[in-house]
Amino acid sequence: MSVRVSLEANKRVVSGGTFVPQKPRYSFADLILPQQTMDEIMQALAVRDLGHLIYEEWGLGKTHRLSHKVGINLYGPPGTGKTMAAHAIADYFQKDLLIVNYADIESKYVGDTPKNLTTLFWLANQNECVLFFDEADAILNRRLARMESATDVSVNQTRSVLLTLLNEYDGVVLFATNLIANYDPAFMRRILTHIQFTLPDRACRHRLFAKYIPPELPTNAHIDKLAALSEGMSGSEIANAVLLAAFKGARSPQRFVEHALLVEALA
Repeated sequence: MSVRVSLEANKRVVSGGTFVPQKPRYSFADLILPQQTMDEIMQALAVRDLGHLIYEEWGLGKTHRLSHKVGINLYGPPGTGKTMAAHAIADYFQKDLLIVNYADIESKYVGDTPKNLTTLFWLANQNECVLFFDEADAILNRRLARMESATDVSVNQTRSVLLTLLNEYDGVVLFATNLIANYDPAFMRRILTHIQFTLPDRACRHRLFAKYIPPELPTNAHIDKLAALSEGMSGSEIANAVLLAAFKGARSPQRFVEHALLVEALA
C-alpha cells in the first residue's frame, strides 16, 4: 500500500483514510479533574512556556538534549478525561490537533506502516499542530526479542522508526493509554512527562454532577447524595447515567427526572 499525497497542503491520505488536523473541541474550562492531575498537566505545559529560559538562558539545552521536547503521556482507566485533556492542551497552545489511532496507519503490507508514521509526523510539522496518539499502547508496546517472521521484523522496524521520529520532532506529541504497563521502556524514557488519570474523588464527582445536570433539567436531584453513591465511577459513566435518567424522566407522565431515577441509572 502506498501513501498518496493530497493536492491540499493541510492533509494527506494514509492507509486509505484522510488525516486532517482539527480544531480542539474542549478547553481547560471544560475539564473536571482532581487538582493533582490538573497541577501535573500545567507543570508539563511549562516545558513549552519556559523552555527558552531553562534551555537557552540557563544552559540546560546542552546537558538535557531530548528533554525540551514536549512529549506527554496521559494514562489511566477509560472515561477519566484523557482525550478531553488532549483537546484542552491543543487549545492551550492555540494549535490544531491531529488525532491518530494505530489501526488507521497500520498496513497489511510489510514496510508501509513506518512510511505512514513518517507522513503523519510530516503533516503535524507542516501544520504546526499537536500530534495525539490515542490508545498509544498499540504502537508503543514492547519490541519483540525473537523475530520469527517478516511480520515480527516489520513490528520492530515500526517501533525503531517511531523512536527516531520522536527524537527528531520538535513539536508537541501527546499519548493516551489505558495500558501503560505495555509500553516499551525505550518509549518511556523519551516521553518527558507521564500523568496518571484516576477515577474522580467525591469532590470531583460533585462537580461532574453539577456540570452534567443543567439548570433547565426538571429534577429534584440531591447532588451530594449522588456524589456519594457514585464512588468508583468515571466521568463518562456519570454523564451517561444522567442522560439515561433524563430519557426515563421524559417518558414519564410528569416529564420530571426524580432523584430516584438518577440513583437507578447509577446502579
